[in-house]
Amino acid sequence: MTENIIRSFVVGTLLTVGFANAQQKPKVVLDNFFNNEKRENKETKVLESWHYTWNNTTNGGFSLLGEIFQKQGAEISTLTTAPSKNDLKNANVYIIVDADIDKEAYGGKANLVDAKSIKNLVKWVEKGGVLVLLSNDKGNSEFENFNKLANKFGIHFNEDSYNRVQKREFEQGKVMVPKGNEIFSEQKLYMKEVATVSVKSPAKELLSAEGKNIAAIAKIGKGIVFALGDPWCYNEYIDGKKLPADFTNYQGTEEWVKWLLKQASTK
Repeated sequence: MTENIIRSFVVGTLLTVGFANAQQKPKVVLDNFFNNEKRENKETKVLESWHYTWNNTTNGGFSLLGEIFQKQGAEISTLTTAPSKNDLKNANVYIIVDADIDKEAYGGKANLVDAKSIKNLVKWVEKGGVLVLLSNDKGNSEFENFNKLANKFGIHFNEDSYNRVQKREFEQGKVMVPKGNEIFSEQKLYMKEVATVSVKSPAKELLSAEGKNIAAIAKIGKGIVFALGDPWCYNEYIDGKKLPADFTNYQGTEEWVKWLLKQASTK
């Protein structure tokens, strides 16, 4: 009798701990509204979102990035609408990548970052949210409205393009991370055709290419914002198949993911 009671107590405790741990998993939400490029599926002939999405295993997808987040204990999901207060309530990390320009958007009309979304995101960051803003270079990303959001944190994406790579001259896309960087260990990353980033307080510079700043972080209230002028960690450049071995984008992505989740754990 006593033995059964003890066994029941132990099992109940383990279930409770397991449930608590499941509840504590950081939630990483990827925008699929401001970036929602569509193309026809060759097999089903149905239009589908494809660029920088968790389920895209081709070069332009984020399937490997999603796996890295999951390996670090996070839950990943996608938001197909503008972020409401309720959407953000349970999110720890929210990622917007390469805001659409009209020529990329389905129907030729992009969903632009709007005032209500900006208000919701600023308040969410202040309360402890971790916001990731990844732009693209001139001609491949929307700047005016995306910057209305970034500017709230002292960050501005410049409509330019650096680290331009000719064919397979990969060295032209190198980003050397010096010792002592807040996020990355000393290493050689690859980021091509990157928009530069201007900062003012509370933001601070993080990485440089061709002598220009290309990334920033800003601590806002209890939260933090990470910004970079390139969607640098998509499959093509972290799968180890294309780049020379001295580029360490997969390692860098792992370090970045760990840093983001560490910031989220303080929420």
